[in-house]
Amino acid sequence: MKIGELARAAGTDVETIRYYERAGLLTAPPRTDAGYRTYGEDHLEALRFIRHCRSLDMPLADAKRLGELAHNTNVTCEDANQLIEAHLARVHTRIHELQALEQQLLHLQAQCHSRHETSDCGILRALMQGAHGEACACHTDTDPIDVACDHDPLHA
Repeated sequence: MKIGELARAAGTDVETIRYYERAGLLTAPPRTDAGYRTYGEDHLEALRFIRHCRSLDMPLADAKRLGELAHNTNVTCEDANQLIEAHLARVHTRIHELQALEQQLLHLQAQCHSRHETSDCGILRALMQGAHGEACACHTDTDPIDVACDHDPLHA
């Protein structure tokens, strides 16, 4: 199949396929005399595998390594387990960061409960205070220290 057919079959775009080839995630396909790439079922399977890994938010390097492991019958699954364990650690960190972000946004949202003129908007006022390095409503002493609020008395 040509690159456009592969893209349709895998549910991705042509540029993604080219990127994966450059990054070494997909093997370079043979070319016709006219210079067209010709992809086979192995390319489609590899592309679907990569897309599945990416749907789990795995880094491309991990997807590449897992793809290599999937085709190597001379190794144990320990490497795959270690990759997943490391990815889970990143996910847990991200969950913690998102929960902290949620609290910051809730603090910010609490600054304005009704419709006002923008000059009286508590949300905009708090954002401007933070932008000027002043104490801001969205960063409390329980939040991670943010560069914009390092000198905030609440973080001292």
